[in-house]
Amino acid sequence: MPSLLVIQGADQGKRLQLRGTPVTVGRDPANSLRLIDGEVSRRHAELRPDGPGRYRIVDLGSANGTYVNGELVDEAPLRPGDLLQIGRTTLLYAEDSRETAELTARVDLLVPSPPGDRSAIIRTADRAEGSRLLTDPTGASDWLRARLAHLAVLYQSTRAVSHVTDLDQLLPRILELVFETIGADRGAILLADPDGILRPEAVRWRQAAPPEERLSISHTIVERVYQTGQAVVTSDAPADLRFGPSDSIAGLSIREAICTPIQGRTQPLGVLYADALGTASSDQSTPHRPRFTQDHLNLAVAIGHLAGLAIENNRLLREKLQAERLAAVGEAIATLAHHVKNILQGLRSGSSLIELGLQGHDESLIQRGWSIVQKNQDKVYHLVLDMLAYSKDREPNVEPADLNQVVAEVVELCQGRAAEAQISLRWTPDPSLPTVALDPEAMQRAVLNVISNAIDACAEMPNPVVDVSTGWQADPPTAWVRVADNGIGIAGDELEKLFRIFASTKGTAGTGLGLPVSRKILREHGGDIEVESSPGAGSRFTLRLPLHQPDSDSPHPEADPARLTSSS
Repeated sequence: MPSLLVIQGADQGKRLQLRGTPVTVGRDPANSLRLIDGEVSRRHAELRPDGPGRYRIVDLGSANGTYVNGELVDEAPLRPGDLLQIGRTTLLYAEDSRETAELTARVDLLVPSPPGDRSAIIRTADRAEGSRLLTDPTGASDWLRARLAHLAVLYQSTRAVSHVTDLDQLLPRILELVFETIGADRGAILLADPDGILRPEAVRWRQAAPPEERLSISHTIVERVYQTGQAVVTSDAPADLRFGPSDSIAGLSIREAICTPIQGRTQPLGVLYADALGTASSDQSTPHRPRFTQDHLNLAVAIGHLAGLAIENNRLLREKLQAERLAAVGEAIATLAHHVKNILQGLRSGSSLIELGLQGHDESLIQRGWSIVQKNQDKVYHLVLDMLAYSKDREPNVEPADLNQVVAEVVELCQGRAAEAQISLRWTPDPSLPTVALDPEAMQRAVLNVISNAIDACAEMPNPVVDVSTGWQADPPTAWVRVADNGIGIAGDELEKLFRIFASTKGTAGTGLGLPVSRKILREHGGDIEVESSPGAGSRFTLRLPLHQPDSDSPHPEADPARLTSSS
């Protein structure tokens, strides 16, 4: 079953299974796949069934266009491994890995042949030949040069697999390339496990095969190719005694097979196997015309070489992602521990003052201590809320709302803190602002974080002022909340990491969560935050929201394992 996987953007990791019905992609919650991306249109594109298990993407008149593998398209058929670029979001169109897993159970490795058996290997090729052909195909025949042009497809597949964490999307595409270029009837990819044992990971038939048909591969051949790194072509397989133990092989009359190593940068990874079926004939005097030539073998070596690089790159990527996850967890724990420690120190300091005030019956000392305790309680409360808001993937509870009223409640909440710091907090709503579709509770938190930062930024400035205003525009239909201050401003190098989690410009006074949470909330609404700032000249934050209502008529979405086995 095909699927769409978001590999880059705010929705990274989100996957949608395609079940044979049209699928819409866009910013509206009513879409089958909703993307939190301000550059994506409300109904950006639609994936329509284009035959059994296939889809075609159609752009729905989007503002920024739809791209397939870097090319702008109005509509285009999709193939596994294709990359879709929609706004700032990149998606991978892929096949369901379960289908591949079901087919891999249909490979049999035949038992090694006795020492006296004759070999049917008729040609060989070194790995160096495949590497040379990739860089300089001028010495190849016309046939081979024409086929080498198809390797661009493999490069696209390699680029696609670099963004995913498994090989299930790449391996079937490699086999498809083998079928397109060398004309095989059946093929399989076998990769070595940690113990060096070759196991089938992908298999393909050119035409649909009966459920009882199995793909049997000579264990001797694949082990030889894997160990020596030398590709081979075997000819007239029914006459080869090594294939004797399998009646199905004789019945199918495999005339030729190619087996080439899949080589990584430093070690072999597995083998690529492909064979061609012939018509069984009792007339042994009829000469057999070879189907696989030296050019076919050299091309298979080149494909195996690129497959090895792609597989190794994928494994390195998975290791890198795992290391980054561990590093991020460590950084988060260390940073949170630092903030919690500061809060605990504040609570301890306030508690000590309260205790001294109680002992000396000094009410003013008790009030000072209680004020410190309250401030640190607020820090704990906001830290926990920000952590929950940032870590939880949520859909906004959107409803028609008065944005002016939402912001007014936040301004009122901040007035006491601003007055305490002797900051002028000014509020200028736009009375013509239309109703906006938003989640009032989430939007209040986003605005609160920005206003709180503005108050902190100008607390030490002479005549500190924070201006909060609202407004809107018709083209594109957008509402905005603007928070401007005359504070210390933000340097250019700090602006680049302003929305990075745990990156705070306030030192120990900030957690580095407020602005990332605010941006996340705005992007969940299909909007974003813009920042303008200069050191010593203050800052201006603009929170933009789309002025639209969700479309009510947008649609919603609603081979056999036993046939691939291995034996020694």
